[in-house]
This record gives sequence, structure tokens and C-alpha cells, in this order.
Amino acid sequence: GGTVGRLWVRAGNEVMFSARSLERVRADIAGLGTRATAGTPQEAAAFGSILLFATPYDALPDLGRELSANLRGKVVLDACNPAAGSGSALTREAESLGVGLMSARLLSGARLVRAFSAVDATAIEASAGRSSGKLGVPLASDDEEAIRIAAQLVRDAGSEPVIVGSLADARSFQRGGPGFRANTDAVQLRRRMGLPEGR
Repeated sequence: GGTVGRLWVRAGNEVMFSARSLERVRADIAGLGTRATAGTPQEAAAFGSILLFATPYDALPDLGRELSANLRGKVVLDACNPAAGSGSALTREAESLGVGLMSARLLSGARLVRAFSAVDATAIEASAGRSSGKLGVPLASDDEEAIRIAAQLVRDAGSEPVIVGSLADARSFQRGGPGFRANTDAVQLRRRMGLPEGR
């Protein structure tokens, strides 16, 4: 989340960063300028017209309840994944239903897009420094306008969006799917996932 947020600021976006430790957040964003601020989760959810969730997956039920008023109608980019090897009931249900569909239940009322969930922060940062061969970032949503907004934010972060389909289709880039942690350029990612060229 921090990597993407810093790249968004450098692209000219106003970003409020949030985490459990605001002291650490303030230290991390020092030097980014006036477009970067720090706030509590409640403040960040109220501030943003677009929200990025990059938290432990088990935190989503509580966050969905606590922030419900500020999630309604907003585009939410969900970068969260159940932990590998987790035997929790939530993980089992998410893997059975599909992580994208489960996240949409947990963050009720949000215009959810699965985004930045299948790529590593180091790959995102490396892509931002390249002029070609940009990292392919798979996206999925049931909301066409939300996915267009997410695609532009992927470009703002220096990567290339690869639109996969609906939230049900996001299963193809959750853990165990062909698009998970591929960390490759958009052309190779489309081939790996069996998607048409240029989608």
C-alpha cells in the first residue's frame, strides 16, 4: 500500500496514508510534499473518494463494519489476500467463494475492484522506473466505471492494467491461480492467463 501510495503522490494525486502506527506513517511519507498526509483509518476513509485496502485479510470484517458509512458508493481497490496456510474460517470461505466476491461482502456498499493483490511491491516499484515492459496488474470488478478508474490508477503507479473480468473472474489471480505473483509484463500476463491481447 505504501509503495503504491507514494507513486500516486509522485503522479500528482493527493493521498492520505493510514496504518496502526501513525508515527511510522508520518516518518514513511516525510519528504513527499503537501499532497501526502497521514490519518486514522476513519479519517482516510472519509478523505478519499477512492480507497486502497492493503491490510491483513482477517482485518476486513472489522474494517467493513467500522468504516461502512464511508465506504458506501466509493471505489475501493482491494489488495488484500488471505494468508498462505491460514486455516481460519474466513480464509476457507474466501477460497471457496472466491476472494473477490468475499471482499465485496465484507466491504458492503463499496464499488469493489480487485487490484494490486497479485503483484509484489518490489515489482511495482521496479516497473515505475521503466519506460517499457511495464508490470501487468490484473484487475477485476462488477462495476465498469470503477474498473476504468482503477486502470488509470494502475497507470499512475507506473504499471499496466490487465482487465480480467468480473469479481468472480478474480479467482484466476488469487493465490493458486495463474495470475497470482506472476510479476511479469502485461503481454506475458495475458498469455499466462489466457486473455486476449490488449484487454
